[in-house]
Amino acid sequence: MGMHNLCTNHSYKIMLNVRSLERWCRSRKIEHGSINRNANKVGNSSVARIKDKSPTNLYTYTQRNLMSTQMERSNSVLQPPAFGNLITVLSIDGGGIRGLIPAIILDCLETELQKLDGEDARIADYFDMIAGTSTGGLITAMLTAPDEKKRPLFTAKAIKKFYLQKCPKIFPQDCGNSLTKFVKNFFAPLYDGKYLHDCIRKRLPNIRLEDTLTNVAIPTFDISTLQPTIFSSYKMKKKPYLNALLSDICIATSAAPTYLPPHHFETIHEGQKHEFNLVDGGVAANNPTLIAMGEIAKQLIRKNNAFHAPQSLEYNKFLVISIGSGECKKKWNYNPDDASKWGLLKWWYNANGSVPLLDIFTQASTDMVDIHLSVVFKALGVENNYLRIQEDGLKHSLSELDRATTDNLKELTDAGEALLQKRVSRVDLDTGKFVPCSEKSNEVALKDFAKQLSEEKKLRDLPSPRIVNSKPEPCIMLETKPNFGPFEELRINV
Repeated sequence: MGMHNLCTNHSYKIMLNVRSLERWCRSRKIEHGSINRNANKVGNSSVARIKDKSPTNLYTYTQRNLMSTQMERSNSVLQPPAFGNLITVLSIDGGGIRGLIPAIILDCLETELQKLDGEDARIADYFDMIAGTSTGGLITAMLTAPDEKKRPLFTAKAIKKFYLQKCPKIFPQDCGNSLTKFVKNFFAPLYDGKYLHDCIRKRLPNIRLEDTLTNVAIPTFDISTLQPTIFSSYKMKKKPYLNALLSDICIATSAAPTYLPPHHFETIHEGQKHEFNLVDGGVAANNPTLIAMGEIAKQLIRKNNAFHAPQSLEYNKFLVISIGSGECKKKWNYNPDDASKWGLLKWWYNANGSVPLLDIFTQASTDMVDIHLSVVFKALGVENNYLRIQEDGLKHSLSELDRATTDNLKELTDAGEALLQKRVSRVDLDTGKFVPCSEKSNEVALKDFAKQLSEEKKLRDLPSPRIVNSKPEPCIMLETKPNFGPFEELRINV
């Protein structure tokens, strides 16, 4: 039995990457086992022992950060994208009580995942990033907040029930007629938010951003600095003072101007106090899909080894579901003849009880994000990787953020269920309207996406080659590769 150097010439180089090594491994009989998580640290060598079909050779590779990936989030319920083929993103728009519509859509998705993977399956088990604004931020927190067993506190069905039961108390309909409502709103927010705040704090007690079961991004807007503040699991690593209570984040992102008061809170990191004076994230990004993808793009730029290499923003790697909360685009909603007579007061408060400026700003930002992503995904030939589910034909009474009457909630429920049966639509780049683009219904499309999500999770959960601790032999070949660390040794025993 002798030891032979595979390489005797320094000029001889081996070009290996994660994918080529994986393909090489598949052609051999791999000794499977659980990953030794103690090896998942930078600077700690890991050994993958791979037996060739031929009994004469034993290949031993000693490497760093290759078959084991340093996890950015140690408590994530989903293995990182480097263990699979896709980067999965879920985005939920803002919209007040209209959050009932995405809750219904999510209930459908989670039900399909449970049919595939068992009744314990939860949405947080399948997405690398979940982003939500305003009411979507609240849903995001509820989907990802852990219970004492480190499982999601809420099912999607429970979130739907939450909206039906709590919205009438969050937005009590005791303001009288439109005139009374206007007078009250002229001097203060329509609602004091106390019931909402108590409700959120009770259901998300002492849970912080770092505790979420997968990565999240929840935008808000700071009125003292006039800058967006994004509470992101990734950003928190660089800015630990963002590790606020989920309850504070939810209250802040839901604080719609004129409806609910701004939210002030503080965090303390290393003895330094950080103040936040926040309002609804919808004033900056009512559709947070681009925020979610932007947070992932930053990780690729920073060469986070939880992602595939080469680390570039490849849209064909993304699987994105973006859920709207419905909007009213009736031609009679606002018209230029009436608007030409509006002053500051009527732009801020219309006779029909709406807030034109708020409607325009939130819907404009929502649609611009969808138009941008529709163009990019289509231009790159991967439009089937992007699913936008949105109802753009709500009647005016349903489009209001706070009309939490029994009849209105029933109609919103019907609208959400009807949306599932509508054909998959994409925004028309000329008219801005949603037009059918497939014979599939949204419900069928969600079933197809559920299958892809399930397959991706199963791929990531496959046993990896066993990682064992081994004292490395003297190095006979060393080549530093970007993003992976050095291949310390490649040798053959014969």
